[in-house]
Amino acid sequence: MRNLNISIRMNRKAFITRSSSLVAGGFLISPYSLFSTGKNIIGSNDRIRVGTIGLNGMGWSNTKAILKTPGVELAAICDVDQNVIQKRQQELQKMGIKVSVYRDYRALLDQKNIDAVIIGTPDHWHALIMIHACEAGKHVYCEKPIGNSIGECNAMVAAQERYSRVVQVGQWQRSQQHFQDAVRYIETGVLGNIRTVKVWCYQGWMRPAAKVPDSSPPKGVDYKSWLGPAPLRPFNSSRFHFHFRWFWDYAGGLMTDWGVHLLDYALLGMQASLPKSIVGLGGKFAYPELAEETPDTLTTLYEFDRFNLVWDSAMGIDNGSYDRDHGIAFIGNNATLVLNRGGWEVVEERQSENKVAKPLVKPTDNGVEKHTRNFIEAIRANNPAAVHCSAQQGAHVATVAQMGNISYRSGQKLIWDKAKNQFTDNQINTTYLTNTYHNGYNLPKS
Repeated sequence: MRNLNISIRMNRKAFITRSSSLVAGGFLISPYSLFSTGKNIIGSNDRIRVGTIGLNGMGWSNTKAILKTPGVELAAICDVDQNVIQKRQQELQKMGIKVSVYRDYRALLDQKNIDAVIIGTPDHWHALIMIHACEAGKHVYCEKPIGNSIGECNAMVAAQERYSRVVQVGQWQRSQQHFQDAVRYIETGVLGNIRTVKVWCYQGWMRPAAKVPDSSPPKGVDYKSWLGPAPLRPFNSSRFHFHFRWFWDYAGGLMTDWGVHLLDYALLGMQASLPKSIVGLGGKFAYPELAEETPDTLTTLYEFDRFNLVWDSAMGIDNGSYDRDHGIAFIGNNATLVLNRGGWEVVEERQSENKVAKPLVKPTDNGVEKHTRNFIEAIRANNPAAVHCSAQQGAHVATVAQMGNISYRSGQKLIWDKAKNQFTDNQINTTYLTNTYHNGYNLPKS
């Protein structure tokens, strides 16, 4: 992703060269639209060729998972860090896999025999790459959260709908059986009226990095391309790779890192849309001396018509509710259903006589592998609606997570105007609804 100080539509010279003055209906066709035919671009023998953009963390985990689906071939990899590229090449060599290698994601998108891409970059790059990939006729598996602002989420949904690509958001719990079974149990009504849903995330292993001086980027890192649309600032190792999560330029802390997984099932279980009001309170209470902007402790209250939803997160400790470090609790008149990655159980209300207690139901499958397989199945069916977490669904929960962060950052209780799809406070909308792009990059209007 070399930095060419250009906008999302590429620089004018390259645009003119590649577009060859193609015009349709009075509008110049984007160079990426040349490959968008409305049909799958599936290779010979029904093989689906995938390229991965961003090879650290979940980008690599998703790649290894998708290769377990028969008929899938890894055709290309891309990363702005040559050190990561070399590491993955060595691993691929041991697997007997040869791929094309890129540092600029747009060059990977130009590889015509690639049918789909996996986006595993830091959050602030998701929108541009996803939109460009859809324009290029590629299907997209995008890591969560789908966007780094509500405005980005809207633009990404618009791109998926405009180009009719199959887009799966990496909220893999939607493909895991015990999560699905828990929601079906809630739908039976056995819990009684649910008045509160508690969502918590206590992550003892997650702590910000130590504060260190700015420095030169590591050798092999194209730092300007890593920044992309984020503000230009000196390199600092405490903001780089895994720790990008704790800085507003690139992500949204635990709220968007784990929150989109957990809030997702809270919303699914309650069949809820968007909250009426939001209050987020927290701060750097645990590690004020470490390098972070996002809160290490956060409590957010979401008001819905029939219930309240409470988000509670803490970095560096594990002692969460119900003796679990993460989870969702649906608190009903008759019983409470407690759900997390370790399974689900039903705890009966002490005064209840319904005998609805249910012992722990443990997981039996691999959610990431099932989620990537579902993505491939949707591509083969040429059916964007067949994915378990569409762009629209990913945008829904990412929007709710962003609402909590915006309330915390602004220090205000926020009211959502459903009709206008924005907050009632225009100053909040101007400041926070869509993040500002820098360095010549622009976000397309949704």
